[in-house]
Amino acid sequence: MSDYSWPEDGQRLGERSRLAWNATVAALPVGTPIAGEVIGRQRFGVFIRIDAVPEAVGLAEITGMPHDAELPPMGTHVAGTVISHAEHNHQVRVRLDN
Repeated sequence: MSDYSWPEDGQRLGERSRLAWNATVAALPVGTPIAGEVIGRQRFGVFIRIDAVPEAVGLAEITGMPHDAELPPMGTHVAGTVISHAEHNHQVRVRLDN
C-alpha cells in the first residue's frame, strides 16, 4: 500500500460533501473542536472523516502542523479545531491538536 492514498469511495464522498456543504458550514463554524478518522493521506496533509458530520471532509495541511510533526497514519483517530472553510472544494480546514 502506498503511503499516500485516497479512500475507495472518494468520488461519492466528494459528492456527498458538496450536497451537504451548507449544513456542514452551519454545523462546524470556525473554532469548533472536531474528532475524526484519517481517511486519506497526501504529501500536503491528511483528509479526515469528521465524526459529528460524516458527510464533511476535513483537511489538515502539513503547513499548519509543527515543524517536526509527522502525518498521522490511515485509520488514526485525530482531534483538532476548524480553522476555515474552503467552499471551492467543500473542505473543512482543520488544525490538528498536538
